[in-house]
Amino acid sequence: MIDGTERCREDGKEKRGSRAILAFPGVGCLSHWEWSSLLEAAGGVCNLDMASRTKRRLMAETEYDYLLVGGGLQSGLITLALRARHPETRIAIVERDDAIGGNHTWCFHAGDVSPRAAEWIAPLICHRWPGYVVRFPGFERRLDVEYSAITSDRMDQVVREAMEGRPGSRLFLGAEALRVERGAVHLAGGQALTAKVVIDARGPSRSDAGPRTAGFQKFVGLEVDLAEPHGLDRPVLMDAELDQAHGFRFMYVLPLTAQRLLLEDTYFHQSPDLDAEGIRAEIMAYAERKGYKVASLVRDEKGVLPMTWSGSLPERRPVGAIAAGFQGGWFHPATGYSLPIAARVADHIADRPLETIERQGLDELVPRQRSQSRFCHLLNRLLFRWYAPRSRRHIFERFYRLPMATVERFYALRLTWADRFRLLVGNPPRGFSPRYRLTESTDR
Repeated sequence: MIDGTERCREDGKEKRGSRAILAFPGVGCLSHWEWSSLLEAAGGVCNLDMASRTKRRLMAETEYDYLLVGGGLQSGLITLALRARHPETRIAIVERDDAIGGNHTWCFHAGDVSPRAAEWIAPLICHRWPGYVVRFPGFERRLDVEYSAITSDRMDQVVREAMEGRPGSRLFLGAEALRVERGAVHLAGGQALTAKVVIDARGPSRSDAGPRTAGFQKFVGLEVDLAEPHGLDRPVLMDAELDQAHGFRFMYVLPLTAQRLLLEDTYFHQSPDLDAEGIRAEIMAYAERKGYKVASLVRDEKGVLPMTWSGSLPERRPVGAIAAGFQGGWFHPATGYSLPIAARVADHIADRPLETIERQGLDELVPRQRSQSRFCHLLNRLLFRWYAPRSRRHIFERFYRLPMATVERFYALRLTWADRFRLLVGNPPRGFSPRYRLTESTDR
């Protein structure tokens, strides 16, 4: 049996010793099991008619309706939305790691997703709270809007359940996509997968943005078990009562159980460099100051999210694969997070016939996303280029004094023109500095 990674000869045969083994022009190299099926159908000899029919059957079985590249949040949500609306859809997911979802915690407000999307997102939710708290020096606010959390472990479990036992659907885990194009994905092992719609939903890389076009939200999170109950009844979305010398910084605190917390130290900074060990030490010092007696470390997570002020806008239907997720500009530029927009994209895909998505992609969503993103680019430019690092917290303190409806629409990336007016008009937050803008430009 020929090795599936070997190149197939264009003359229709491949010689090994005295035995002729079939190789079909233009098909590419097949996997071991595909070759086995072909040879079994051909009786181990050159029965071209039988083997060709088997080859056509195999090709038909490996064509999908949707082929999703990247097994992160966006692909997971598209899968669940399609399963909820069109259970028989043939879906394939290509993910280079061995699990769906990576190592993340995604949180969202109740208003971030539509009521219909909330139905198919519900199985993903691990934790719900009636609201959250924000803290700044001399200012604290309790916001009473439902807040929910999804873990990557739950994402992996629910997406696997949605894919298992479904005819024509398959997870390709531990598989790297080398080339992604309209209608096909070529894997590192030489295998080519085909689909009516290919969606590239891979996540960000450091090459996606640089210090001339973006600041960065970077974080390290520690999930810890405590020796005693912490006493929190809701998350602390931002505790900014911390040293602000190097840019806006806050601690994000999620009470997962009575004695388990996720403590995440977050920085809005000019540089993407992440001192993970130093930040871990800062988190443990914060826990000690707050009286949280850490008994053990459950897991950790870290990330660097570009906060762009140019580029990163979605385009109308491209020539190649549909770009979704971060690579396609489908994220919130002013927070770095993507769940509200990822849910919107998934809802849009599931609500329309396959042929419409094949022809138009996400075109209907593009104008609104571009408009909202451009305004967020302006906010990011003000944050990183008109405020010195130590003064940036004043922007967020002013924001959390705005009406609750504006706060909700901001996180959902559904800002009205009145919201934009409220965010920009009036006395600017303390620390606005044309001098810093000039100095910052010179440094660049």
